[in-house]
Amino acid sequence: MRLTGKRIVITGAGSGIGRATALKCAREGAQVVCADLHAQAAGETVALIREAGGEAVPVIGNLTHEEACLAMFAEGAEAFGGLDAVFNNAGVCLGDDLGPVETPLATWDATIATNLTSVFLCCKAAIPYLLKSGSGVIINNASIVALVGSAFPQIAYTAAKGGVLAMTREIAITYARKGLRTVAICPGPVATPLVTAFLADEEAWRLRRRYLPMGRLGQPEEIANLVAFLASDEASYINGSAITIDGGLTSAYVIDDTVG
Repeated sequence: MRLTGKRIVITGAGSGIGRATALKCAREGAQVVCADLHAQAAGETVALIREAGGEAVPVIGNLTHEEACLAMFAEGAEAFGGLDAVFNNAGVCLGDDLGPVETPLATWDATIATNLTSVFLCCKAAIPYLLKSGSGVIINNASIVALVGSAFPQIAYTAAKGGVLAMTREIAITYARKGLRTVAICPGPVATPLVTAFLADEEAWRLRRRYLPMGRLGQPEEIANLVAFLASDEASYINGSAITIDGGLTSAYVIDDTVG
């Protein structure tokens, strides 16, 4: 098991990509700190891990608040005697996040706080513990919208994810000679509860499917597989990278939607 002996914090572990990654890392031998805003959701993930014979603890709090964030990481480190990896996954995508003219300032502020500021605060809280481990890794969940524009605008979400990508590079270079790697993943559309609920509308799915080279959404487990690899020693020379996992979406210019 590639993560035996590793202690990893996963934010947004109560559902979707976070839960799938928590389960995957536990199966690979990691001790998992399941961080979430919602106690019930985090508890359910922890229960699933323990039922399968893994080790996990929940930590609950609002990652956009510095004191709460520091307390959550301290609690997680205390539970397992330190930390080796962090997957900064928690985020939101609000329905009225549209173009720059239409998007309310409150939506902008909430999106930036949850998708960018919280990543900064988690890195700030985690780095002292990760440096002590001697081979720590931070994995930040960005998005393909940090790399390419979209005909379906989400201005605050896009700006936040672009910030995550830039911050990832900065941290990677700052700590490259101190035994700490930092990488970003850039998923395309993934079948999380939020996305599948939105695309349950047949017309919404038709409009977006035409842009997907593989004709389908990614699965949370596919993202989890990548995160588990990046958290392992097998990825020891990957640092500062933005790794796309999008079924070829960012490689496409036009797609023949009549095929498949």
